[in-house]
Amino acid sequence: MDGRKFLTAKEVSERYRGSISLGTLRNWRAKRIGPAYVKLGKAVLYPIDELEMWDQKNKVTCRGVNAIHRGRP
Repeated sequence: MDGRKFLTAKEVSERYRGSISLGTLRNWRAKRIGPAYVKLGKAVLYPIDELEMWDQKNKVTCRGVNAIHRGRP
């Protein structure tokens, strides 16, 4: 990382390769869901460490290849 501790909503959208739009982030803030953020006046900033924790909470673990080859579901 380049030493930044916060990302703007635009940078968050870019971090997730556009799969999370600015509108989605806005809606999530209104509903109080999604990654945690900090609001300073009109500025909305997303702490990078909070984004990393949010990534971990949304991580999907897949079965190992060996289990599939042994006929396990």
